[in-house]
Amino acid sequence: MNTAIQAYHTALDADSRSICDALYTIICQELSDAEHKIWHAHPVWFIDGNPIVGYDKLKNCVRLLFWSGQSFEEAGLQPEGKFKAAEARYTDASQIKTEDLQRWLQKSKTIQWDYKNIVKRKGKLERLG
Repeated sequence: MNTAIQAYHTALDADSRSICDALYTIICQELSDAEHKIWHAHPVWFIDGNPIVGYDKLKNCVRLLFWSGQSFEEAGLQPEGKFKAAEARYTDASQIKTEDLQRWLQKSKTIQWDYKNIVKRKGKLERLG
């Protein structure tokens, strides 16, 4: 785990740290070639500079966010925001369904919207691949 993400985890309460540790492990296994770093104060994974998945501590849960998740058409993910993002929220590590998360992460490799260039395109998203 890189030091910035380690520091993010260390600052969390025990329950949130347990959730984030589990998410980190599974995400790194499935996206082993993806760059990951702290971006906008939260751990985020990128493929070719495009944000794919990340998580952050909210007031009462940990949110797992897939930037292109609405296009996965998965019942376990809820739409988030005005673009193509979708989320899952956890209050306990036992709520993480490993098989679902692995499937979502596999989809995140091939189903992507071009968030990297959203500013250049003046807020218009284009599908990659």
